[in-house]
Amino acid sequence: MRTRRIDHGGASVLVTESDDVTVARGIRYATAERFAAPQVVRADAGLIDATARGPACPQLPSRLEFATGPVIGGLRMSEHCQVLSVTAPSGADRLPVMVWFHGGAYVSGGGESPKYDPHALAAEGQVVVVTVTYRLGIFGYLNLHDRRTQNLGLRDQLCALRWVRDHIAAFGGDPARVTIFGQSAGGDSVLALMLCEESAGLFTRAVLHSAPLGLRSDRSELTAAMRDAAMTSLGGVPALEADVAQLLDAQVTVAKAAQRFGRLGLMPFAPTVGMAPLPPAGEIPARLADAASRIEILVGYTRDDGRPFVAMDPRGRRLRRLGPPGALLAASVGRNLTKHVFGCPAIEFADTWVRAGGRSATFRVDWAPPQAPLGACHCIDLPLLLGSPQAWADAPMLGPTPHPIDGTLGRRMRALWGGFARDGVDALGPTPLTIG
Repeated sequence: MRTRRIDHGGASVLVTESDDVTVARGIRYATAERFAAPQVVRADAGLIDATARGPACPQLPSRLEFATGPVIGGLRMSEHCQVLSVTAPSGADRLPVMVWFHGGAYVSGGGESPKYDPHALAAEGQVVVVTVTYRLGIFGYLNLHDRRTQNLGLRDQLCALRWVRDHIAAFGGDPARVTIFGQSAGGDSVLALMLCEESAGLFTRAVLHSAPLGLRSDRSELTAAMRDAAMTSLGGVPALEADVAQLLDAQVTVAKAAQRFGRLGLMPFAPTVGMAPLPPAGEIPARLADAASRIEILVGYTRDDGRPFVAMDPRGRRLRRLGPPGALLAASVGRNLTKHVFGCPAIEFADTWVRAGGRSATFRVDWAPPQAPLGACHCIDLPLLLGSPQAWADAPMLGPTPHPIDGTLGRRMRALWGGFARDGVDALGPTPLTIG
């Protein structure tokens, strides 16, 4: 690897490059104090060192670590986590741009993770890829200090898209051809961004991977219970004065309080409808219709999306102790969860988009390596699209087989996604797509 400088506004950016890509890591796109709205960073004269990975938002270990392995291992954590990384093919010039929003139930993950490195996607697809880190959990989606200023993580994401609009040309990207894409909570973020009036003109295509669209519902009672649980946990300590550990402890208490809300409690932290920048519930159909007139979408899920959530649930563990009959029942519960939280809502959303006058396509990922313990589970699509085989080597969901990632299938998926970023639905051929 070698380094060079790229002009970036009034500044120069020190980046690393190899024979096929140029990478700028950990660039700050916004600043914000705790529980405050973010402000876009302006490029000042001087040198920006973009050769090291930026931080992740403070968080606890992911509940899906038993499937994916550690996602942010080795990254430092900071409340000042509004950073992004850019990966561009060598010699990039006005190429399509893809902006990645990671998943993790809005409580874990980070765009700087090696598991989300888009080296292969950028080089093979000839697209400039931006990976975004944003505030999570109690820091990003439950403002305990100012009830009027919510959805801070979503506001961070909007700032990142404004940064892309203003600066991506310096890295060889075309700000007029931006596709946003995300998995799980990242896919849910993509939908939230499409509903924001402020996002108009910032992107023209969107991909939603395994977005838990079946969990979209009125969250007012849930949010009130979460706030009460957090304040009780803090025991009178003002939210602005609590240390990070106290806030993460409060987040655990909040998650427990959310469990009584059934499926909605599977993802207690999420953007809140009716709080800026999201519209009230009554305006959502009109916002969707407006977005459909401007944005093409690709939306899909994995065949066994629900299986990890059954496996982590205490009731699922009890079923496994029953032997083969319990395993069959657990598999049935997993299929039901996949159908109602991920699968049917994805297809219905694509149909809604078309009825609103938009263009959509759908996909399902059926691939799983031999002996994969959870089948084609939630997150199984990620190693096909992002990261490297080495980065994913510690993911238990891939099973015990050496070199489990299907390279041919990965190249096909990256080609499809890059083609969609370049030419939209027309590039995909017959749909629904089956990956695997």
